[in-house]
Amino acid sequence: MFVERFRVQSPNVKYNEESIESVYDYETTELVHQNTNGKYEWVVIPKSVRYHFNTHTRVPKLGVMLVGWGGNNGSTLTAGVIANREGISWVTKEKVQQANYFGSLTQASTCRIGSYNGEEIHAPFKSLLPMVDPNDIVFGGWDISNLNLADAMARAKVLDIDLQKQLRPYMQDMAPLPGIFDPDFIAANQGERANNIIKGSKKEQVQQIVQDITEFKVKTKVDRVVVLWTANTERYSNVMVGLNDTKETLLASLERDESEISPSTLYALACIQENIPFINGSPQNTFVPGLIEFAIEKNSLIGGDDFKSGQTKMKSVLVDFLVGAGIKPTAIVSYNHLGNNDGMNLSAPQTFRSKEISKSNVVDDMVSSNAILYGPGEHPDHVIVIKYVPYVGDSKRAMDEYTSEIFMGGKSTIVLHNTCEDSLLAAPIILDLVLLAELSTRIQLKKEGEAKFHSFHPVATILSYLTKAPLVPPGTPVVNALGKQRAMLENIMRACIGLSPDNNMILEYK
Repeated sequence: MFVERFRVQSPNVKYNEESIESVYDYETTELVHQNTNGKYEWVVIPKSVRYHFNTHTRVPKLGVMLVGWGGNNGSTLTAGVIANREGISWVTKEKVQQANYFGSLTQASTCRIGSYNGEEIHAPFKSLLPMVDPNDIVFGGWDISNLNLADAMARAKVLDIDLQKQLRPYMQDMAPLPGIFDPDFIAANQGERANNIIKGSKKEQVQQIVQDITEFKVKTKVDRVVVLWTANTERYSNVMVGLNDTKETLLASLERDESEISPSTLYALACIQENIPFINGSPQNTFVPGLIEFAIEKNSLIGGDDFKSGQTKMKSVLVDFLVGAGIKPTAIVSYNHLGNNDGMNLSAPQTFRSKEISKSNVVDDMVSSNAILYGPGEHPDHVIVIKYVPYVGDSKRAMDEYTSEIFMGGKSTIVLHNTCEDSLLAAPIILDLVLLAELSTRIQLKKEGEAKFHSFHPVATILSYLTKAPLVPPGTPVVNALGKQRAMLENIMRACIGLSPDNNMILEYK
């Protein structure tokens, strides 16, 4: 059974005019390595910590500024939100299609909230806490190409022609602001698009981004802005002592106009300076150590890296299943080819390397969790190939082969072929990232005994379900398994309304 909305009745939750207050007992374990009668052993100690949550319920008018607004992802997301807002339908060769938000965790998925007469009851994910309605988002942003959004949508060749015709009047007056362009960080083949560029030193470019955000807020009268990078993948920046290893060295490097500060890092610097949430949707190392330190000091939200949309999402599910079943993956080979501008940019070795790193690391925590299968330093062979094939456009082909060792020296091979429309998978993920980033800024918490409420850590692990390389605070374990990431996100939201995690034990029926 499906219900649109619900209300929790419990002594652990209180609904106020401006907030939801909840009390939540967080059950965890502490491990101690101790000597018992001359033998060392691990002792597991159950712990319970009481948390108090306070979630502000007033939903702001949200502005979203995209870096790479005129690219495939940016134009597709903007078009999709307008189509949903205006209730547009269009004719395809199969049927009359209605606008929807399929592929969005927040808008198109549900969670179990209990059972009634033996039937499980599910509610929309977005009904757990008050969230921004995507149809109310105001879009803006930057692009190194000056095409208006209607022409950018046509250039992308993602949406059906009948839909594009209906959307053109809404989008032809939308124009991206000039963006930061540094040919040293992306493929040389992107130079032809670069006709809309911010000039000046790197410090002047940061100042221009700050000014752009300020003017956007004034012009659109939004209450809150989230900035997200959906532009080209950059090469990795060099991380060096004295350059970007601390906040002080990074800001000093900005003053010296050091060439090794990437455009994405410049956007992030501007956002942190203004306490604007910044999310990196590409695989480069935007968040160099000095930038992370700056974000923590300013308590300004950052999250990333790299949208987890298709092939990597499947990998994080399948490897978790195999290792959890006691099967040993020994070789994972992933091949992609695509023909959009992202594929053209990734044809350069230095930008491909950024993508290779983000795709490769996605199995590390699952492998390290099982010392029965994997000895010290042992790891599956993991190979990633990406090729640019212009003819296929935004329709990406992904082929994967998983070879595993099974019982008594046997082998098992699983082969997957996946064809997906790249931007139609990525656009709802962008939507979820900005909605969850905004929501997390309205949640305050404190442990029992702490005097004051505080926000979540500015390095936003709450966004890890949506990114290939989850950015986590220093000293925090990285979790890549998709099921664990989704459970973490859902359970945090359940805690905010005084509900325990959905443990699936159903003891009441046993």
